[in-house]
Amino acid sequence: MTTREERLAHLHQEIQTRILILDGAMGTMIQAHGFDEADYRGERFKHHSSDLKGNNDLLSLTQPDCIREIHKAYLDAGADIVETNTFNASSISQADYALEDLVTDLNFESARLAREAADEVADTSGKQVCWVAGVLGPTNRTASMSPDVNDPGFRNVTFDALRETYCDASTALMRGGADLILVETIFDTLNAKAALMAVEDAFDAMGYRLPIMISGTITDNSGRTLSGQTPEAFWNSVAHARPFSIGLNCALGAKEMRPHLEELSRVATTYVSAHPNAGLPNEFGAYDETPEMMADQLDEFAANGLLNIVGGCCGTTPDHIREFAARMRDKIPREIPDVPKRLRLSGLEPFMALS
Repeated sequence: MTTREERLAHLHQEIQTRILILDGAMGTMIQAHGFDEADYRGERFKHHSSDLKGNNDLLSLTQPDCIREIHKAYLDAGADIVETNTFNASSISQADYALEDLVTDLNFESARLAREAADEVADTSGKQVCWVAGVLGPTNRTASMSPDVNDPGFRNVTFDALRETYCDASTALMRGGADLILVETIFDTLNAKAALMAVEDAFDAMGYRLPIMISGTITDNSGRTLSGQTPEAFWNSVAHARPFSIGLNCALGAKEMRPHLEELSRVATTYVSAHPNAGLPNEFGAYDETPEMMADQLDEFAANGLLNIVGGCCGTTPDHIREFAARMRDKIPREIPDVPKRLRLSGLEPFMALS
């Protein structure tokens, strides 16, 4: 079994020579199991006061074998990096289920399960290393926008509350065995800034650092995040964190994501990731793009030098990841551009000093 230091050294070596493969959708795989309310509750939460069906993060505690097997399925399909089952494992999101006090348990156990799967597959498959990305999801609240159209100044969450729960989550992810921290599906940059500050708090508490992955979400064809930023403005807003990678995920399929990823790839002085949905949802909320359809699009991304890390989001399965891994095997990874050093600021648009 490798140490954390050995895994991180190998990560920095591997990403310079090939496109790394991220896993696919956790929710899609969980839905296929058809769990009912009793399955979500398990014995530990059998008498909990609130309904728990749909709380996928809770399955790390009540159905751990299932979550571990999902990770292994993606790793067996060719994923190099698996994401922890912690998209909603914050006190803010868990408040919907009256489970705010589970943040540490959810994140620690989810990271532990992913670590077990990654180590097992690495030991048995001939791979030198498989990595675990500890996921910090966006929560279901926005720090920069009001949910009340009649009161633009109102906020239903504070920056400090976000920072606190993200710090608790990050610390538990690290203790559970995460190799990276992935701040993902960012629709509000202020939420992301709270997460990035919290991650630094966790690094200080733990006495070591991990690479940070950042992945935003372009919500529609406007080419902006929900809080209004273009990809370049978003990059300017988070570049101070010196992330290991910056990228886009969710909301759009690969075809619709392409111009926004190209913009990000042009300006980002770090590695670039993409994990799009399997197309746009149909009238039934399902995703129709096959592994081959998505891989054709991602082939073009790679051929044009846009990718360092690629995986799948909503609607993707191990079959998608298997096809992505096969297609990326001989592709040359994106080269980090030499971007001139200038004062770069952002509002909704990027602002750059002329000299």
